[in-house]
Amino acid sequence: MARTLFDKLWDAHLVRNLSSGEDGDGGTGLIAIDRILLHERTGGIALKALEESGRDVRDPSRVFVTMDHVVDTLPGRGDRTIMPTGTDFILATREAATRAGATLFDIGDPRQGIVHVISPENAIVLPGLTLVCPDSHTCTQGALGALAWGIGSSEAEHALATGTLRVNRPKQMRVTISGDLAEGVTAKDLALYVVARLGSGGGRAHVIEYAGSTIEALPIEARMTLCNMATELAAFTAVIAPDASTAAWLEGRTYAPRGEDWQAALAAWAQLSTDADAVFDREVAIDAADVAPMVSWGTAPQQSAPLAGRVPRLAEPAADAAPTTPEAHGRALVYMDLAEDTALLGLAIDAAFIGSCTNARLPDLRAAAGILAGRKVAAGVRAICVPGSTRVKAEAEAEGLDKVFLAAGFEWREAGCSMCFFSGGESFGEEERVISTTNRNFESRQGPRTRTHLASPATVAASAIAGRIADPRKLEAL
Repeated sequence: MARTLFDKLWDAHLVRNLSSGEDGDGGTGLIAIDRILLHERTGGIALKALEESGRDVRDPSRVFVTMDHVVDTLPGRGDRTIMPTGTDFILATREAATRAGATLFDIGDPRQGIVHVISPENAIVLPGLTLVCPDSHTCTQGALGALAWGIGSSEAEHALATGTLRVNRPKQMRVTISGDLAEGVTAKDLALYVVARLGSGGGRAHVIEYAGSTIEALPIEARMTLCNMATELAAFTAVIAPDASTAAWLEGRTYAPRGEDWQAALAAWAQLSTDADAVFDREVAIDAADVAPMVSWGTAPQQSAPLAGRVPRLAEPAADAAPTTPEAHGRALVYMDLAEDTALLGLAIDAAFIGSCTNARLPDLRAAAGILAGRKVAAGVRAICVPGSTRVKAEAEAEGLDKVFLAAGFEWREAGCSMCFFSGGESFGEEERVISTTNRNFESRQGPRTRTHLASPATVAASAIAGRIADPRKLEAL
């Protein structure tokens, strides 16, 4: 019987069927978990709860803990945080991880960074593995051919104790993207296009497999950006079949197999693709030529439009855009202080942010620096760059990218989640308009009543220079 990539990942980790799915759902399985990632915002809670229950971590070698969510990103940081009680989270997680024998990427460790950045760059995630983390953007790591999904703290506790999780089997959707992306169109633009087209619930209860010639041509970091935003579709997760690019990217990294194990891994990974005649519950086809540089205009990633477009009318949504309710549409307009038919290009901004698990890898910083070189951030605009990991920061500095950002007027920070959702205690100002490389633009996500526009690193850099939302393909106008 023909099987999808997800079928193969599921079957390889199925310990036992717990229900057959006779009621029309996919059934429930007990799934073996290969890797567990934790961060200090929720990881310490799970580890402490496990301790208090009198249980041990089943296999500490499979557990990796990092400091990313509530840590400060200001230079010279330590355990003290801007966020009230943040230091308590850090100390509790450090102590619990040490007692449990888990691998800890602490503040000051060259491996520290945002959990979904450091796991791939250290090859903690590998094709064919199952990986869970108490964070909704764990789907990022499906870009390497793993079955990776976000869980809650109680589920993390169960996985730590047993090495398994009870999982309702999701339906399957294949999104096939074909053709060449136009010059200046990035994976972030593609991700926003997909969310705008399918809607914030368009992937609910599905695992999405991204396939097609466009996907095959994407660099690994770009694939991560695309998979990162599958959770904005309410998907269970996203996956991309591993290929030669995946193997080349992983080879030699810290936890990657070596020697004979590497050759065995390559042979196993070669089997991780969807069979030609496998059937999906839903198929979506996208022509890459239809994708333009994008920017969000509302308070959900679904509310995005082409950069050169306008705020859509409720009765006349952009072509292929997912439907929205009058209430959601109207509320977004009021919150964002916009009107229908307003041009998106030219909207004045107060701040620009480059960072997050979506767009804070080295290629993202290179793209932004290419726009910033020889230019200055507009007067009155606060601009911040937060690398996704300490390794990314070091590599960027080795290339001199930090000097480009600083010369342009950006703040250059330590690695962490930072103001993706101001869990570190920092925020942008009330009703400030911010253009950001993050993945969510919910109300007050980046500060009290802050108005966030999502975009690619290049668009954020161009907008910071212009002092308004700007097109990075038209640098001569900046």
